[in-house]
Amino acid sequence: MPSVINDYLPVLIFGILAVVIAGAMLGASLVCGHQKPYAEKLTAYECGFEAFDDARRRFDVRFYLVSILFIIFDLEVAFLFPWAVSLSRIGFYGFLSMMGFLGVLGIGFLYEWRKGALDWD
Repeated sequence: MPSVINDYLPVLIFGILAVVIAGAMLGASLVCGHQKPYAEKLTAYECGFEAFDDARRRFDVRFYLVSILFIIFDLEVAFLFPWAVSLSRIGFYGFLSMMGFLGVLGIGFLYEWRKGALDWD
């Protein structure tokens, strides 16, 4: 049992250090930041249009496309790191499966590009 605690001690120390640094940053921003709220600054901002308008109003499809684009690249990065670390153990089949995954993501990226999600005119 003591060896398990010793194995996870660096993780615990890292977690405590992360909480302390985050708290220090939040505290410093509250102390050093200029707090001058006014009515327009305190209004809610959602999706590029007025927040208190008709809920049934149609809005630009690019907001959906940007969210799809985020999911595509978020998934890509989330799966690429473990794949790269274990590439020597998973062999050629693991390499081919990741190429298939990247191919599907590439198709999604091309869809986004053709729909104009990357053009903000």
